[in-house]
This record gives sequence, C-alpha cells and structure tokens, in this order.
Amino acid sequence: MVGREAAWEAEPDRARERTGRRRNPVVTVAVWATAVAFAVFALVRLFGWERGYPLVPLLAFTPYVLAAGLPAVLVAALLRRWIPLAALAVAVTVLAAVVVPRTIGFGVFVSGDVAVRLLTLNVLGGGVDADDVVELVRDREVDVLALQEVTPEVVDGLDAAGLGERLPHAVDHSAPGPYGSSIHSVFPLTDLGDPGREVGGFHMAHASFEVPGYEEEMAGYGWDPPPVEVVSVHPVPPHSAESLPLWRAGLAALPAQDEIDGFGILAGDFNATLDHARMREVLDSGYTSAAQVHGAGLVGTWPADGPPRVTIDHVLVPGWEIGVEEYEVLDVDGTDHRGILAELTLPGWR
Repeated sequence: MVGREAAWEAEPDRARERTGRRRNPVVTVAVWATAVAFAVFALVRLFGWERGYPLVPLLAFTPYVLAAGLPAVLVAALLRRWIPLAALAVAVTVLAAVVVPRTIGFGVFVSGDVAVRLLTLNVLGGGVDADDVVELVRDREVDVLALQEVTPEVVDGLDAAGLGERLPHAVDHSAPGPYGSSIHSVFPLTDLGDPGREVGGFHMAHASFEVPGYEEEMAGYGWDPPPVEVVSVHPVPPHSAESLPLWRAGLAALPAQDEIDGFGILAGDFNATLDHARMREVLDSGYTSAAQVHGAGLVGTWPADGPPRVTIDHVLVPGWEIGVEEYEVLDVDGTDHRGILAELTLPGWR
C-alpha cells in the first residue's frame, strides 16, 4: 500500500519532467518571438502603420514574409505551442488575404477597338544601350514610351539610335544622375508639367496626347472623348530616413484621376509596392493596376537580377474605363529594373 502511494506521489514529478522536456523554455521563447514578429508585421501591413526607415522599405517584401510564415506555422504546430500557433495562423491569414488576390485576374481586358501600346522602363542613368531601347520599341510596336533616370546623354543616344523614326514626339525632362525622365510618343504630345519637380524630387514628366481617328470614331456615338494623359513616375526611393519625406511627397504629388482632364495613366518606377499604404492611396484615387487585371501582381520588377524581387514598377490605368489587353514584364540588359509593356484599349462607349 505504501509503495502504491509513493508511486502516486512520484507521478506528478515524472509528468513535470516529461513536460519540461517538451516545453524547453528557449524553444518556447523563440516560438513566441516569431509569432509576435509576424503578428506585428501583419498589423502594420493591414492598417498601413508603416513609419520610418527601415520599416517602409521592408514592407515591400510582404509576399516573402507570407511565404516564410507558412513553415513557421507548421513548426509551431509540431512543437505544440498552441497559443503562439494561433497568433501565427491569424497573421499568415491576414497576409494571405492582402497578397494572394494579386495573383487573380480582375478588371477590364478590352474596353474598345482603339489600342495604345505603352512601354515603361528605368534606364539606370544610361546603363541601358540606346540601340536596345530602340530595337525593343520597334519589335513591340510601342506607341508611348515612358522612361526614368533619363540623362541628357541618354536623350542624345536615343536620337542617334533612331528613336525619333518610330516615336517622333517627346517631352524631355532629362537631368543628370537619376533625376530625369521623358515621354516619347507616336502621337503629338503636350507638356503638362512635372509633379516631381514641384515637390523637389525626381523629375516626373507629365504629358497628354490624342489618338488620331479616335475622336471621329466616338463622334458617331455622340461623345467627344478627352485626351489621354501620361505621367512617367519616379519618386525618390525610400532608402534612408532622410529620403522618406520626398518619397511620400512624390507619391502624393501624382494626380488623382478626377484631377485629370481625360484618361490618366501613371507608368514607371514607383519605388513602392501595393503593400505600401501610400501606394494604395494612389490606387484609391481612381486607378487600377494593369498587372492586377492579368493576375500578375506578384511578378517582381526589381532588382532585375533577383530573387528576391519586389514589384515597384507599375502601369496604372483609370478604374473601369481603359482596358488592359496585354501585360508583359520584360528583361532588359543594362538596368536593375525590368520593363513593363501594356497594350491598353480606349473605351468605345460611355
């Protein structure tokens, strides 16, 4: 009887020993720290709380954080850390809810018969060979070309390579280093200013054009269509605490759709992904991502020699008015960015 009582008294000690082996405090702390980190990241992303450096640039890697969260959930489950597992599962679910929809095509493919083929590319201050740009423009039958990091030497090189033969009209806001931009077009262009220079940041050429024959075609429907406006987008990158105010100002300076007297297109190197609250504010001002229309919102554009790559180059079109019939991300030698080619269709009705 005494021996049985002693066994009963020893059982809790043995249970504590087994529990202690399972619940190594170092492992528990590591699992909790991981869960807290993912939960905080998910909250920052969900509510747009990113502030300061380096948090703002880190938000660009949200899809990779989501990918890392999946094995973290599995490990927490195998270790039976149930409370941190629940926190991890919620965080991963939140991140999946904001990231996964970019892989699902949604939007207008074709809105009319009149198409405009647009190419945007950051030429890295002349790193891209001008002949390669001109060859790409010819091969892809580009109608409008938006370039970033355009220096005066780049403009001269493009002229010498024969860009004017395909795209004879240009709005040249070139400048030394990474500051310049330009827009080249098969259609006559009107220079509408530069929202980048207005805030003391990189130049962002803003121009409008009309498509010959489109006005006459729409007249048959009793509608006088407005011109198309394009901004070659390039805010200062958020690579330091000092550059963040200019980055925010550059994105805020982009015209909202209702501020544009026509169909607005924003194309270029935004130095921001859809995981940045500032970028989502741009979209909310009346734009749709061309990549989203084709479910290509996670196709990375920078750095070109990645992975990891993040999607900071975009073509944004007005809501449900301009269709995106084609969307393609292109590799171009000599730059750390990938180019974007989009075939856009202008509305045939209203």
